[in-house]
Amino acid sequence: MSTQQSIIDHIAEAWLDGDADGLDAQVPLAELNIVDSAEIFSLVHYLQDRFRITVPLREIAPANFRDVEAIAALVERLRGEKEGAR
Repeated sequence: MSTQQSIIDHIAEAWLDGDADGLDAQVPLAELNIVDSAEIFSLVHYLQDRFRITVPLREIAPANFRDVEAIAALVERLRGEKEGAR
């Protein structure tokens, strides 16, 4: 399963009663009140557990969580940094 699909599935389960219809990688999550600022920390916890990354506080910014595409890009970047640090 792709990173984007995993994130879409989680968001659908956590905040949309399992209904991912209409939710794609470019849907503006905050603008549509799908994920609010308080729920971002729950999403960060999921990302850290699922993808075995650490999301630094400085990365918890609106630009990184505007849509699934941005979240997946953040995950991939942090995974790459983690791999590069080894």
